[in-house]
Amino acid sequence: MIERRDLPRSPGAVLAMLLLVYIFNFLDRQILAILAAPIQADLGLSDAQMGLLGGLAFALLYSTLAVPLASVADRTSRSWVITISLVIWSGFTAACALAQGFWHIFLARLGVGVGEAGGVAPSYALIGDYFPPQKRSLALAIYSMGIPLGSAGGILAGGWIAATIDWRLAFVVVGCAGVLIAPAFKLVVRDLPRAEPARDVPDAAKISAVARILARKPSFWLLSFGAASGSMLGYGILFWKPSLMIRSFGLDLLQTSWFLGALMLIGGIIGTLTGGLLGDRLGGHDKAWYARLPAIAYAIATPFFIVAIFMTDNLALAFVLFVVPQAMAYVWLGPVLTAVQHLVAPAQRSTASALFLLINNLLGLGGGIYVLGQVSDLLAPQFGTESLRWSMVFGQVLYLIAAVLMLLAARKLRQDWVEEA
Repeated sequence: MIERRDLPRSPGAVLAMLLLVYIFNFLDRQILAILAAPIQADLGLSDAQMGLLGGLAFALLYSTLAVPLASVADRTSRSWVITISLVIWSGFTAACALAQGFWHIFLARLGVGVGEAGGVAPSYALIGDYFPPQKRSLALAIYSMGIPLGSAGGILAGGWIAATIDWRLAFVVVGCAGVLIAPAFKLVVRDLPRAEPARDVPDAAKISAVARILARKPSFWLLSFGAASGSMLGYGILFWKPSLMIRSFGLDLLQTSWFLGALMLIGGIIGTLTGGLLGDRLGGHDKAWYARLPAIAYAIATPFFIVAIFMTDNLALAFVLFVVPQAMAYVWLGPVLTAVQHLVAPAQRSTASALFLLINNLLGLGGGIYVLGQVSDLLAPQFGTESLRWSMVFGQVLYLIAAVLMLLAARKLRQDWVEEA
């Protein structure tokens, strides 16, 4: 007999707790961006080095370890893998406060990546377990609100602490808070019995088996590289925009944190919810819309961003214009993540999600932040302090590439879709 304490929680409670952990995931990630200026001043780091810290140092192990950890989650307990991961990445976030040079903080960021590698893909799979297909895009979009909420929280909290006290304390506060919520998470979030238990189908969740299935599906490659192209610019802008506001718009650290915190909250919430709602509504009639929606969003974002980035004399108008690309950058999350869930059987969802994230994050997160920083350094002799702005302008071509790849994915998605029993 199953005891009452072993019964799973309601889907809403599980989703709320997964969202809370995802907020801390991006709190720990994004806090480095708002602290970039004081860290660079204190440790004497260049834009290219900061790009490595924000991108490659985190993404290298985050992307590669996500695949084996997701396979472990599929074969054992998804909730336990997330709980242990939360403790690890929060501890290494706090350890960033001890850095005395580039390599110290680089190694700490590697540790954050190791921890966060086990957090996202199993969460996608748990949402797939708890929510039916017709509600899954919205549920994944609500979960994905952890990105703007965590990013905004990292910018607001990190900016205030750094401006009033010290940048090192910001890492300690955020890291310790993550450790403290881990027991509550495990108490609320429990694994559901699976229709295809891993012990009955031992090869179901193996990486090679899932990889072979996905490799034969063109939509997987087009969705993955389309999302990666968009993420290269999206993550790059997310990381470098605080420095842009200080250099080109003349804001101080506290003003920057308020401006970008409000921007991410408003734009991020609008974008993620819009993508999730439209994904469920339109995708229910035609699976192609799960890829078509992000393509439209990327195309809309580009002109608004280019106009907004030159509005240095009118901060209010710049904010309004920035809201549009900020929202469009998040539209893809619900629809694309739902589509990836439906390219494999339910027992293989964590592994499939991790393989998608391997491509998206290794290229998007690992490459985008570093590339924008490196291009900024290369343009500095010609543009001076405005080099970062021009680096972002030239980077808009990545959104256009993403739009084309998503449109191509829309043509293949119907035939690759796996319906649930």
